[in-house]
Amino acid sequence: MVPDAYTWRHEGRWRVRLNPACQPSLAINRYYERMATSARNEAGSYLRGRLQEARWLIRSLKARGETMLKVAQCIVRRQGGFLDHGPQAMHPLTLREVAEDIGVHESTVSRVTTRKYLHTPRGTFEFKHFFSVGLTTDGGGEASATAIRAMIRELVDGEVPAQPLSDQAIADRLKARGIAVARRTVAKYREGMNIPSSNDRCRLS
Repeated sequence: MVPDAYTWRHEGRWRVRLNPACQPSLAINRYYERMATSARNEAGSYLRGRLQEARWLIRSLKARGETMLKVAQCIVRRQGGFLDHGPQAMHPLTLREVAEDIGVHESTVSRVTTRKYLHTPRGTFEFKHFFSVGLTTDGGGEASATAIRAMIRELVDGEVPAQPLSDQAIADRLKARGIAVARRTVAKYREGMNIPSSNDRCRLS
């Protein structure tokens, strides 16, 4: 997977840059540009129209690259906890929040993040990986669905094989951490991670 952007920590801060290999490099042929601006016949008029289109295309591609960089910077700024500590520190984040942050329409953020990838010290992820709905915690904050999935995985990985945790038991453990999640929500997340039910996970020594 070739990433569209990179992030790395430098002097205590997360930095972001686009991958030049993924950005189109276009230029206008100067010979035809001079011909378009100097010719006063029908051919010159045609070339001037194409020249205007070419300039518009180059400006559009440059603007798209600038928007992609702003989105990547916003994601890194909002998800520094994930970059520092892993999935359990992922914060809730929506397309709308990023759109409002960088001053573009939500649909623009959706287009920029589709099939675009960010390389981090923790691996390469699609931009959309960093977006997650939030569930209210007992402390009044929010925990992202990604963070809750990571907690479920941690609880399952640490359970006693002969006494696996039921979905309700996992929900109770999460509630003890201040995160109120219904049993059916735990079941949905568990199934989404391809984790078998407690009955299927039971392994007698």
